[in-house]
Amino acid sequence: MSTPIKAILFKKEIKGELHNILCYWMNFSYDLKRGGFIGQIDFNNQKNYESEKGAVLNARILWTFSAAYQIEDHQEIFNTAKRAFNYLADYFYDKENGGIFWSLNADGSPKDTKNQIYAIAFVIYGMTEYFAISKDEKALEIAINLYRKIEEFSFDPINKGYFEAFTRDWQPIEDLRLSDKDANEKKTMNTHLHIVEAYANLYMVWKDETLRKTIVELLETIDKHFINTETGHLRLFFDENWIEKPDVISYGHDIEAAWLLLQCAESTKDENLIEKYKQHAIQMTDVTREGLDNDGGLWYEFDPHTNEMIAEKHWWPQAELLIGFVNAWQITGDETYLDTAIENWEFTKKHIIDHENGEWFWGVNADYSRIEKDFAGFWKCPYHNGRACMEVMKRIAD
Repeated sequence: MSTPIKAILFKKEIKGELHNILCYWMNFSYDLKRGGFIGQIDFNNQKNYESEKGAVLNARILWTFSAAYQIEDHQEIFNTAKRAFNYLADYFYDKENGGIFWSLNADGSPKDTKNQIYAIAFVIYGMTEYFAISKDEKALEIAINLYRKIEEFSFDPINKGYFEAFTRDWQPIEDLRLSDKDANEKKTMNTHLHIVEAYANLYMVWKDETLRKTIVELLETIDKHFINTETGHLRLFFDENWIEKPDVISYGHDIEAAWLLLQCAESTKDENLIEKYKQHAIQMTDVTREGLDNDGGLWYEFDPHTNEMIAEKHWWPQAELLIGFVNAWQITGDETYLDTAIENWEFTKKHIIDHENGEWFWGVNADYSRIEKDFAGFWKCPYHNGRACMEVMKRIAD
């Protein structure tokens, strides 16, 4: 099957956008005063050198630049990945207890020392990608150590799945939430999605059979509990006994899970699992259309209890849509999926990308006014949009 001209042109623009994103982070995000990366760059592109530094931000920078180096072989990209690795290993990694600090003060001292499994998963994800480009055994050692800590303390041997968070010394903790908007529940879709993402990446560089079986079991758990095959949407929050705590429909997570879980299944070489997740991918991609606006943009969330759309279009669901719909096109050969991705890209270029500085705005409201939140920060990283560019580039043949 020859590649349509529109796909080749799409890929060419995406390649240029990856360059812009990487340049933004290399030009603006280094903390030249205290090392590592600045904890926050606000909506006006003003650097806050006193802001706390988040583990998720640093781990995602590590993954993004390690992955990008395999596509764009530039020394400065490698140097940025190495900068992130060194800072995570020296400051975020808790050598005493074998965990990851959730956040640091601006000077690098520990601030919030809880072990949030979501953040630990992202450090594994980043460390394994860095090992792939550097062959630095320390990165692989940290990743394996963190994997073993998750299995020792977070895994639920009775009901399966993983608990959300612990104290620094791995004791139970009352507040399990990732952020203020999340439900305080013991098992969440978001954390399970990123554990399996991290484990699959670890398996690519460390062919441990126990790890492979763990990935298979985790994908079976996700299939059983988190994917609602009646609606095609994800279930987001559960207690320890898998009693659901109904919440919103998250279009960004639906479309991210659609392609990412299939990629994780493919890492196991389990044909039955791969086929099951191909079916999930198409269903979840199709129901994501419920959140598409006429302008090609993807709305953030829908609240079924109030029957209201959360009328914002954030940067990261647009990025995940690009991959998810290209993935569905790859599986089916149906060009309408490709067309949807290209329409969303046109929306993103018009309303989301900051063409002056090179990063993406947090998002826009229904009237296209900009959401005045960080360019860089605890949750604003180069991971979603950078990964979208890299995945689209890999998936479209020249």
